[in-house]
Amino acid sequence: MSTPSHGLRFVIVTGMSGAGRRTACHTLEDLGWYVVDNLPPELLPGLVDVAREREFSRVAVSLDVRTRSAFNQIPEAFDRLGRAGVVPQILFLDAADDAIVRRQESVRRPLPLQGEDGLLDGAVRERRLLASLRASADLVIDTSTLNVHQLADRVTTVFGSDADPELLFTVMSFGFKNGLPIDADMVFDVRFLPNPHWVPDLRPLTGLSEQVSDYVLGQASAGAFLDDVVDLLGIISPGYVREGKRLATVAIGCTGGKHRSTAMAEELARRLRVQGTATRVFHRDLGKE
Repeated sequence: MSTPSHGLRFVIVTGMSGAGRRTACHTLEDLGWYVVDNLPPELLPGLVDVAREREFSRVAVSLDVRTRSAFNQIPEAFDRLGRAGVVPQILFLDAADDAIVRRQESVRRPLPLQGEDGLLDGAVRERRLLASLRASADLVIDTSTLNVHQLADRVTTVFGSDADPELLFTVMSFGFKNGLPIDADMVFDVRFLPNPHWVPDLRPLTGLSEQVSDYVLGQASAGAFLDDVVDLLGIISPGYVREGKRLATVAIGCTGGKHRSTAMAEELARRLRVQGTATRVFHRDLGKE
């Protein structure tokens, strides 16, 4: 499928220090992307010229607050990219302040904007500076509860294919008891369905098993719910494409993220794929106690 980038996939990797940018960039490199770290924003158009001359098909650039005042140049740099026919996708790595502080303490490194103050002060300043970039991100990944392997899996799920669909949905299952996913564009609650947890034979299984899936999807309200969600996404999708949003996350939640949400997420993804929508699945809380 042709893209506004004329064959060049261009991703901006940004986000909070300590949220996993380095892991994301290393994963992209392993997937065959050409990755540039900490490039000043004003050099982005020049990088596009080099990428086209060398016939690179996938380029990722890490932008973060280490560039300090150069962050103010991002809007102009993006405008120049647009005039060059390149529409970058923005991947924003985020994490809760306590997770960032814990990680920075473990590696004994200060945050870029910390100065003489504490780690939390540096995180607050950084979050404020990054607010507008986060708001315009195509994909936000909350790494608060992810290890490096889980983050690498998330990045691989989204960027591991050579295909560049017009719009890619990630359907995420999760458990409300583990908190709402802050990286979701839409959240749906399936706790209205009977819980397989209370069926002794189904309790040790997950929504990936045929038995639990049959039980959950066998409820009359499950099919009606999925029909409505698919119709809703059909209404939303053209608007996302028109506004340049090419990555969207749909979260399906139940109590623990083990049975109902997992089965429903798999079925929603199947239905979207059947109608030709590029869709991938991620089970955030599967395997957690």
